Amino acid sequence: MKEGIQTTELIFEEKKASVLFLWLFNLIFFSWDIFYYYFRPYFNGASLNDLRGGLGIWVYLLLVGVLILAIYYIKAGNIYIVKYLYIISFLIIDIMDNLVRYMGSTEHFATGNIVEVLLILFTPIFVNKRYFWTVTIGLIGKDLLLGLILGDLNVLMPVLIYITISALAYILLIRFYSYINSLTKVYDELRQKEKLAVIGQMAAAIGHEIRNPLSSLRGFTQLQQERYPNTNDYYPIMIQEIDRINSIVNDLMYIGKPRVIHFEKASIEEIIAYTLSITQQQAERQGVIVETTMAGPLPPLDCDEKQLKQVFINLIKNAIESMHESGRIKIKVNVLEKTKMSVSIKDEGCGIPDENILNIGEPFFTTKSSGTGLGLMVTNQIIKEHLGELNISSELGKGTRVEVVLPIIHRQRK
Repeated sequence: MKEGIQTTELIFEEKKASVLFLWLFNLIFFSWDIFYYYFRPYFNGASLNDLRGGLGIWVYLLLVGVLILAIYYIKAGNIYIVKYLYIISFLIIDIMDNLVRYMGSTEHFATGNIVEVLLILFTPIFVNKRYFWTVTIGLIGKDLLLGLILGDLNVLMPVLIYITISALAYILLIRFYSYINSLTKVYDELRQKEKLAVIGQMAAAIGHEIRNPLSSLRGFTQLQQERYPNTNDYYPIMIQEIDRINSIVNDLMYIGKPRVIHFEKASIEEIIAYTLSITQQQAERQGVIVETTMAGPLPPLDCDEKQLKQVFINLIKNAIESMHESGRIKIKVNVLEKTKMSVSIKDEGCGIPDENILNIGEPFFTTKSSGTGLGLMVTNQIIKEHLGELNISSELGKGTRVEVVLPIIHRQRK
């Protein structure tokens, strides 16, 4: 999990894991150390003065100091540093302890604490690959360094044990990552569905209330234009703006109550031709040239013709509006792998920043100053209902390429 994401949930889970880690680490370390270096030798008849070598009681004092510092960081809110503080402090203290114990001695390397196994096995709880590799490489490197300095091959046994345990811990870590990613995906899907449900209810209510007065308004405006055709140049603009509002209302109504798709054979050439006839006036007004290339005879397409017309009208209008004065739009239609139809629309507009491409199709997300974001949302939904794909690539200052890929034969008709 990324430690840069400072959400309340992640901080709370990290705090719980850190507190549990502190309890287990100190309980296991001190219990094992006292048993191994005091009780066991004492019952074997060893002298009290020789029960623990190395740094002796300083090991415990230093670890108590690390515990106090960890508690301070937890209370201060610096949760993520605690686990690194413990592993780095433990490695330094253990290296110093073993060097003091074995340097200049004829004894073979035979030390360690079972807490080192805990350090490795506990790493999946933090769900952090960086920490896992820090612990694994740190413990293995510590023993290899001691073996090199002391010239003792006995360090190879704990190294092999650490490698084996680390492999098991890594498998658990990967499973945790997979589980969390699955939960995150399900949560995002549920949140998206809830958002769409709320938007749909609101859209249906608003669209229904607006459509009736809008029809009356357009009718009266047309009537006035017919009565006084030469007295006012604003009537065409008013009608055009009413039609734009009506287009937004249509998108709202689609979101509120998606239409049932009726798959029938249709000609992609006729769909594109119809779309261009609708958008031709807007293109000419902005000095935009539209070029169309059809790759050979194209097979009929299983689709809902009316809905695909809406898709391409939205996409071509977006391409035209991305070029403020003039430019060129290239539309290419061809067959992919004999089973899919590809329609690409490439403009020479301002382009879309990379960080915005992922958000395209989200409700009310738009890069246009006068846009609503509903057009592309409806477009994306229609393409998904046709089992197709919408691919968008863009370069700032050079333009955007939108590709619609649709199956030629719908699987329900096979």
